[in-house]
Parts: sequence; C-alpha cells; structure tokens
Amino acid sequence: MSQLVSKMVKGLLTILPIVVTLYLLIWLGLSTEALVKPLLAPYYYFPGLGIITTIMLLAVTGIAVNAYLVDALLKKLQFYIERLPLIKTVYGALNDAAELFKASKEQQQQRAVLAEVMPDTFVVGFITGENATSLLFPEGKKVAVYIPMSYQIGGYTLYLGEEKLQRLDIDVETAMRIAVTGGNSINKQR
Repeated sequence: MSQLVSKMVKGLLTILPIVVTLYLLIWLGLSTEALVKPLLAPYYYFPGLGIITTIMLLAVTGIAVNAYLVDALLKKLQFYIERLPLIKTVYGALNDAAELFKASKEQQQQRAVLAEVMPDTFVVGFITGENATSLLFPEGKKVAVYIPMSYQIGGYTLYLGEEKLQRLDIDVETAMRIAVTGGNSINKQR
C-alpha cells in the first residue's frame, strides 16, 4: 500500500507544475478575451483578439514609458502613491519586484555568486544593487548579497566583503533554481 501511495505522490508532483502552468495560461487567455470581447462589435471580434490586443498594449506601453512626457507623468504619479499610507507599502513591494526584472541580461549573468557565510560553508547568492550598500557602508567595503531560502518565498540580504564571494559561471536562472530547490532541479537536467 505504501508503494501505491508513493507512486501516486510522485505522479502528482510530476503533473502538478504542468497542470498549474497550463491552467494559468488558459486563465490569462480567457481573461484577456473576456475583457476585449464586450468592447468590440461582434463582427470585429475573433478568438485570440484579446491576446493580440494585450501583447500590442504591452508593447505600446513599453514604448510610451520611454517618452519624456509619459515618464514625467509616471514619476509624478509615483510621488503621490508613495505618500499614501497603506498603498505605498503594496506599491513599493511590487515596484521592487518589478525592478529586479528590469536589470539587463549582461548584468544578471555576472550577479550569481557563492558566498562564504562561515569558514568552509557556502551558499548561493545574488549580488543586489549598490544603493543600500553605499548608504550603510560609506567606506564601500561591503557587497549586498541576497540569499534565497530553499522552497520558500523570501530570503536574507547579507553584507559581505568581496573576499567572501566567488562569482559563478552560470546564469542567474540556473543559480536561482539551485538555491531554491536545494540543488534538486539540477539532477533532473542531467
């Protein structure tokens, strides 16, 4: 009986990420279709128009934020949002998360490191922005390294000296996969 339960759990863990990913993609597609369909006359609408419209709106938004006037308006809006008590906390967290994805690919490839946290004890970490480090350590002798927790949402930021860091020759995605899964995901790739 325990072998049957073990096989069922293994099957569930195998299929769960696939099903959840497909569900989210289908939900996103249906949601965009549901938003666009009522806005158009029936003879203009065709299946897939919501997804196409969403992609085009995201592209236009990306182009628009580079325009000086739009950028100035967004900064003014951000100024007011950051002064609203509860909203500034939610906005700040979402904005910080979005900023992580704005970093260029070249910068990200150089950010994965092994950090020595105790003698002969290493963890996978990621060098973060230098703004906080320069405020906390004006002499500039520390580097901010984010250490994610395995199988958790969250982690720690440690301030370490350069001599405690070894740059990794792997991309950030692979390093994050190693850190978050405790190295288990690498076994599947080989």
